[in-house]
Amino acid sequence: MGVCILIALYAALAGAATIPGSANQALPPIRIGISNAQSGPSGSLGRQLVLGSKAYFDLVNGSGGIRGQKIELIVRDDGYEPDPAVQNTFHLINDERVFFLFDYVGTSPLTRVLPLLKYYEGRQVVNVAPLTGADTQRKPPYDRFVFNIRASYADETKVLVDYLYSTGHRKIGFMGQADSYGKSGEVGVARQLASYGLKIWEPVAYRRNESAKMREQADILRRSGADAVIAVGVYGPVAEFVREARLSGWNVPVANVSFVGADALLERLREYGAEAHRDFTQNLINSEVAPSPEQTEYALVRNFRANVPKEDYGSVALEGWLNAVVAGEAIRRSPVGATRAQFIEAMESLGGWDPGVGLPLGFSHSDHQGLRKVWLTRTEGGHWVPVENGR
Repeated sequence: MGVCILIALYAALAGAATIPGSANQALPPIRIGISNAQSGPSGSLGRQLVLGSKAYFDLVNGSGGIRGQKIELIVRDDGYEPDPAVQNTFHLINDERVFFLFDYVGTSPLTRVLPLLKYYEGRQVVNVAPLTGADTQRKPPYDRFVFNIRASYADETKVLVDYLYSTGHRKIGFMGQADSYGKSGEVGVARQLASYGLKIWEPVAYRRNESAKMREQADILRRSGADAVIAVGVYGPVAEFVREARLSGWNVPVANVSFVGADALLERLREYGAEAHRDFTQNLINSEVAPSPEQTEYALVRNFRANVPKEDYGSVALEGWLNAVVAGEAIRRSPVGATRAQFIEAMESLGGWDPGVGLPLGFSHSDHQGLRKVWLTRTEGGHWVPVENGR
């Protein structure tokens, strides 16, 4: 066995935290580890996120990679459940020897993974661009292990409350997932309502990955007299909730945070509408952490649309593309053979750099939050359109 191979094997067994290879030999790929929902009731979120990221990295790889190194995504399905997410992460770190973790989906899975990252802090494995706006990974002691590109749920719920208040709504009900994701959103909604001297009019909840009907939740909020609802859930249960509300004749605005999966939500509502010969897509609002795929004034959107098939245009896929653009830039700023510590330094150096959204990232050594901007969309003619000037 050659000396180079022996050295490489020794480095792997020792948990060496480097992008392997040198300028004098064929460079192996940079392996990026993903655990997210590829199946189950929330599988569309994980699949669309990876679709967007893979489209960007395929473009990079088609041009020869980054200084000759291709990007390889190692994707594992956790079904949007915490235990499989922890198991997948353990294997990605120890068996797959990935360089960093990426594109995780969901508050509960990520929250359970964070202690594992702290346990392995000597290896300096970071999680880049998780699809969650929760606070846990944005605060000590876990903030240093995660680079958040997207705005937080506190940012999103503030914008939703402000929008509903500005359009005359004062009795704002809440429907959330009964876990850390839903609680994070509920806290954000309550905090912003309090700034107006208001409280959540009435809260209801549902269990994660629950496929039961949502008639009871819709009936409770309708009978309470709520004149609008903020939902912090995923597309399946929220679609059920909207259908039950509309079938009962209750047509108040239903506003969602980005994690709902706006495109999957509309697709499900169109299916329900075709069965019932009704339009269930009206009077919906969504906060997003990236521009709409229709907002071609942004360079990010133009590049996304130029390299992704039209049938795959969507908000979650665009977020995946954004995630890959940011991670790719950090890899470019890392030297060949970089350690994980050097990659972290490269991520932190992105502060002030615009990934194509007209705003600079906020990353620094002390701040791992990239963007705080929230975009609003609403439904019109069965499609999402940008909300212009708050209306």
